[in-house]
Amino acid sequence: MTPEGLAIGLFIGALLAIFSGYPVAFALGGVSLIFAAIAVQLGFFDWTLMTALPQRIFGIMSNYVLLAVPFFIFMGTVLEKGKLAEDLLRTIGKLFGPVRGGLAFAVVFVGALLAAATGVVGASVVAMGLISLPVMRRYGYSTELATGVITASGTLGQIIPPSVVLVVLADQMGVSVGDLFVGALIPGLILAGMYAVYVMILAFVKPSVAPALPAQERTESVGELLLQVVLVMAPPLVLILVVLGSIFMGIATPTEAGALGSVGALILAAARKRLTLDVLRASMDETVRLTAMVMFILVGSTMFALVFRGLSGDLWIEQVLTNLPGGKVGLLIVANLVIFFLGFFIDFFEIAFIVIPLLVPAAHALGIDLVWFGVMIAMNLQTSFLTPPFGFALFYLRGVAPPDVTTGQIYRGVLPFIAIQILALILITIFPGLVTGLL
Repeated sequence: MTPEGLAIGLFIGALLAIFSGYPVAFALGGVSLIFAAIAVQLGFFDWTLMTALPQRIFGIMSNYVLLAVPFFIFMGTVLEKGKLAEDLLRTIGKLFGPVRGGLAFAVVFVGALLAAATGVVGASVVAMGLISLPVMRRYGYSTELATGVITASGTLGQIIPPSVVLVVLADQMGVSVGDLFVGALIPGLILAGMYAVYVMILAFVKPSVAPALPAQERTESVGELLLQVVLVMAPPLVLILVVLGSIFMGIATPTEAGALGSVGALILAAARKRLTLDVLRASMDETVRLTAMVMFILVGSTMFALVFRGLSGDLWIEQVLTNLPGGKVGLLIVANLVIFFLGFFIDFFEIAFIVIPLLVPAAHALGIDLVWFGVMIAMNLQTSFLTPPFGFALFYLRGVAPPDVTTGQIYRGVLPFIAIQILALILITIFPGLVTGLL
């Protein structure tokens, strides 16, 4: 047995513990301690290395970049609990309704808008599932198309900034959150556009799966409808411009912009007379729950990284990845395949905290632009929310879908959108300027 062999065993053991359904943070920490004890007995590991763990945990807790995570989560949950998503979906749905596939266009449009306003996938999928799915099915939309477009559009919060995923990736990769936000903007908008094009083509080829709203449902005049759209869209658009604009122009850090966005969300909810104590309590509960989950996973992954590096596993991984056939191309293929495969089974936070620290040194050694690499990974990670059988967006929608909507229909509905995401991933891989053009 060699230290490298024990490091490989640690990695496999951690994945098996996670796949078993055991809580990720405790699986990582527990397996790491077991392998550290074995390595000490074999003379491969020095227990004094573990004295660095408290300092690393304190570093996590005082990490200014990660402070943006609870701010963006809180901003998103306040907007969702304050029924901003409901207002947007109803109004935009009426605007696009007269067009074949119009309700699906509305879902894509609102999904992109909510992504830029909230960055929280669960809130977007649940809101659109509760509001749009019954309406789309009532007016004759295919269940597969309705569920597919809702889950796919809801996951745009993964790639369109401000995204919690991008904040975590930036921290793990050691790059600027602002740069990652700027780099992800065009790819995110392109992906939303590709969803809309697919809906348009499908509505043209198969009108029966995406019909227009009946004439009797269009009660407002064009002028009244446009006024409603302006009144509903203006507040979130202003919030988006303030949050993202302050980051892109260098006026505020992502953490400061997140705090500003949280205050803005509270103001919007109060302006619509929806800032009740129940809304505030539910938003804070959700923020604390998600933030605590992220922090616990990060602590567990820190222990895993400490033991893995103590066994020289990181050096072995870097050597393997930098000596793959094809150099950069070989690393990109392997990295994307590994992330895509793991996305079938585990959440993006686990992937970000376990796999990314192993890939970044090799990417840096091969001269790969880390911002472009980060956006590519974020696009790939987005599939972790969609890919059956364990995609989180699928479970979010399953939880709010009517009983007669089957899991099989949801799975079939997302398949075309997974293909679109893979195509978008290929595009930004072949044309890196799509990411770096604004930097």
